[in-house]
Amino acid sequence: MRNETRGTVELTLAMVLSGTLGVFVVESGASPFEVVFFRCLFGALALGVYSGLRGFFTGHGFTGRKLGLAALGGAFIVFNWVFLFEAYEATSISLATVVYHTQPFFLVLLGALFLRERISAGKLGWLALAFAGLVLVSGVRPGETASLRGLGFALAAAVLYALATFVTKRITGVRPHLIALVQVLVGLPLLLPFADFGAAAELGAGWGWLVGLGLIHTGLMYVLMYAAYAKLPTAKIAVLAFTYPAVAMGVDWAVYGHHIGLVQALGVPLIVFASLKVTLAAPARGGAPAPRTGGRAAGAASPVATRVG
Repeated sequence: MRNETRGTVELTLAMVLSGTLGVFVVESGASPFEVVFFRCLFGALALGVYSGLRGFFTGHGFTGRKLGLAALGGAFIVFNWVFLFEAYEATSISLATVVYHTQPFFLVLLGALFLRERISAGKLGWLALAFAGLVLVSGVRPGETASLRGLGFALAAAVLYALATFVTKRITGVRPHLIALVQVLVGLPLLLPFADFGAAAELGAGWGWLVGLGLIHTGLMYVLMYAAYAKLPTAKIAVLAFTYPAVAMGVDWAVYGHHIGLVQALGVPLIVFASLKVTLAAPARGGAPAPRTGGRAAGAASPVATRVG
């Protein structure tokens, strides 16, 4: 199998797995804080074992500054997950996932705010198009506070993910697996005060879904993504990333009967197309092999738009 073909298969599989994440969250029966805490716990075990077996801890490349940046990115990542999972409860997996994919626009705004990067007229146009899509997708009517809350949670998750990406893009010379490991480890003490272990003890079969979130959606999925990044050009990564929302919407309909209405459906391609254009207009940073790869945020840490939950 050709290298690029293998990378395509790996990333497609990773995005399909990501599209099923919402079902694991909902079926676990746990609150968002418990879900994220145990995702961090089981995910850390999976990433730690994999990194150890591959010898990644030898010559890890961390300095005090890089470790601090990874920890800061981890704080943003874990609370991004909390808000995203809150959005699943308040609205639907489909709506939350589509709104979550406004992340590239917040990353553009962060660059303008902190790095004084110029926002071109073209990017402003794509931002406006995405905003129009967001208005259509929200489908919020007067009195529908649940949908409005879900929209707010998904947007907050998108902002936090953009912050995580912004911070961890400044880390170079460290394998993304190790950055992800640090970030999920940071989540354990951060979320400990919010986790209700008494309620978690009553989950029963829900524990299987929580273990799956850690081993499949944080261990296996990240390993597949990082392997694919080293084999694929930026453009292909950006396009394949949209397998995730497509699968998430399909799964949400198949399992829970949720579907986006006609007016909302008109907004989906506006957000997707605008996001893709903004992503491809950004400088390519994601194609280097893993040992030399810089900033990769833990929730699909590629700066080239592989945005997963």
